[in-house]
Amino acid sequence: MSSFDEKLRLIELLVFDVDGTLTDGGTYYSDMGVALKRFNIRDGMGIVLLHKAGIKTAIITSEQTELVKKRAETLKIDKIIQGSRNKYASLSLLSNELDISLEQIAYIGDDVNDLHCLQKVGFSMAPSDAHDLIRNEVDYVSKYKGGNGAVRELCDLVLESKQMSITLPEDW
Repeated sequence: MSSFDEKLRLIELLVFDVDGTLTDGGTYYSDMGVALKRFNIRDGMGIVLLHKAGIKTAIITSEQTELVKKRAETLKIDKIIQGSRNKYASLSLLSNELDISLEQIAYIGDDVNDLHCLQKVGFSMAPSDAHDLIRNEVDYVSKYKGGNGAVRELCDLVLESKQMSITLPEDW
């Protein structure tokens, strides 16, 4: 078994950045000034499958929006930290609160404010369109762009490493 697979098998918590990871990084504004973001439904299904397998999820984002809160509630994300100005400090608090070591955490992020988290966790990943600095620092670069399947790929990699089904149980 490769070191890559060994790292993935240890994962008990997946942590997601939002803009550029769960979304394509764009923000759309209506004429009324309402901000909108596009989320990928397949990424969401990957998160549902993780929960069915007993794997926890969290969001750490520097933004503070009702929109992200609503998406997290829809997906039943276990923990959401918004408005973080130090994502690594937020990650450390989350690790302590959930009693999950950094080695048991996978993190996906796309820009420089995610760097310290990506360097400290057990498994790090970036979307294919992440900043060059980030792509050069992670364990794995997705085949997909942020908001276009990168999160789902991470979910599937974790489930496959644990030899868990990536299909929904009949009772769903």
